[in-house]
Amino acid sequence: MVAEQLQARGIADRKLLEAFLAVPRHLFVDPALGNRAYDDCSFPIGYEQTISQPYIIAFMIQSLEVTRYTRVLEVGTGSGYQTAILSLLARDVFTIERLAPLLRKAESALSLVGTGSVRVKEADGSLGWPSYAPFDRIIVSAAMKDRPLELLDQLAEEGKLIAPISGDAEHLVLFAKEGGALREERLARCAFVPLLKGEA
Repeated sequence: MVAEQLQARGIADRKLLEAFLAVPRHLFVDPALGNRAYDDCSFPIGYEQTISQPYIIAFMIQSLEVTRYTRVLEVGTGSGYQTAILSLLARDVFTIERLAPLLRKAESALSLVGTGSVRVKEADGSLGWPSYAPFDRIIVSAAMKDRPLELLDQLAEEGKLIAPISGDAEHLVLFAKEGGALREERLARCAFVPLLKGEA
């Protein structure tokens, strides 16, 4: 998976590739998938949610330039697979999931692998986690309709945020905060499940 789906498509960050090698994806998907767990596909994980394809996860994390000095906010824990990978790269990961059953399953899967510092919260991820802000990096794992203003407010100076944003078409958008100003760049077309909002 790492050689054919990631390296061959331009994922070059050595530590990121090592994190993918260290986290067994089959623990985060339906056991009935068997060896297909390592296909470059998204798969349903219940509750109309999906686990993203490995390449997209790698592309998003590489675009953020996560290092062992960064504090990362993840919006949409989902299966916990991306959480595990982030935890091997960042200083701290703060992850939010609105759906309690998914969060419990993710916590169970995360307990089976060696992870770094991870804090979890059941809540509306679009509101972020103000008590732990600001964050050096923010990654959003579900499509938003508009600029994530509340999350951008929680982004540290020199910080970066990546999110799928739907408009005329859905794109991964990278935001960078520099000198108090925001720079915005469309990176690629994508397709994510919509971000769920409202009370947890």
